[in-house]
Parts: sequence; C-alpha cells; structure tokens
Amino acid sequence: MAAKKGGRKSSGRRKYGKAASKRVESAMRRRKKGTLKSGSGRKVKSRKQAIAIALSEARQKGAKVPRRRTGRKRTGGRKSSSRKRSR
Repeated sequence: MAAKKGGRKSSGRRKYGKAASKRVESAMRRRKKGTLKSGSGRKVKSRKQAIAIALSEARQKGAKVPRRRTGRKRTGGRKSSSRKRSR
C-alpha cells in the first residue's frame, strides 16, 4: 500500500484560472523590465511581491483566484539577538 505524501487534497480542479496565470506572467515580465510598481509607486524587485500584485489585479478583474489568506503569521526577515554579548 503506497501512502500519498502531503496533507493536501487534490480534487483535480484548477485553483487559479487561465486569466490569473496570464496576469502573473505579465507581472513577472514587467518586474524584469523594471516597470512594475507597488502601491506606493516604488519599483518591485521581489518575485513574491510581483506575484501578489498580479493576483490582486486578477481578483479585481474577476478572474478565478482563491481568497486571500488572513491572520497568517509572517516569518522571515532578519533575526535579531535578544541578548547582548559582552567581552
């Protein structure tokens, strides 16, 4: 008996529509070109941010995109040491 890996259930349906995929593709090109801007007007350099902007645009246009996740803890960034080292 081969057990399936991972805890996700796959129903065989697409999670994101074709229109959303095209938006992400376009945003990635704009990011590479240097013309993709964030809400504040700054250039987007991060790949993740480019995808987030594209999905947001797709949502506004009514494309098939899952709802935003809320209440998720952010991890990453720089780790700071809480205690000081003395010599």
